[in-house]
Amino acid sequence: MKLLLDTHLLLWAAGDPDRLSFDARSLIEAQENVLFFSAASLWEIAIKKSLGRSDFQADARLVRRGLLDNGYIELPVSSEHAVAVEGLPDIHKDPFDRMLVAQAMVEGIVLLTADPVVANYPGPIRKA
Repeated sequence: MKLLLDTHLLLWAAGDPDRLSFDARSLIEAQENVLFFSAASLWEIAIKKSLGRSDFQADARLVRRGLLDNGYIELPVSSEHAVAVEGLPDIHKDPFDRMLVAQAMVEGIVLLTADPVVANYPGPIRKA
């Protein structure tokens, strides 16, 4: 299965794996799954770190390097992803989460999220 991890799951997998649910950890560690991260997640980490958010203290460059070194595939943000955001229901206000949902829908990749609000979107989304 192709899995796109949301930003918090990426941060937890990289720096605080005890925060991952059993389900998330099992899916991430399963050899048959292909793991993706979005460029939007690194953008979110960089922006929120620069704003001083305590839950976003990781260095986006180091996170990216670690993800690539561990076999994750980078998913760039395309114009198709950007315009798909417009068609999403008004469930969540966070633009980064909305982009991840749009990317999952356009690419047919399961978005793995810890956020129960994001999990309410229709489409290939799984709460873990």
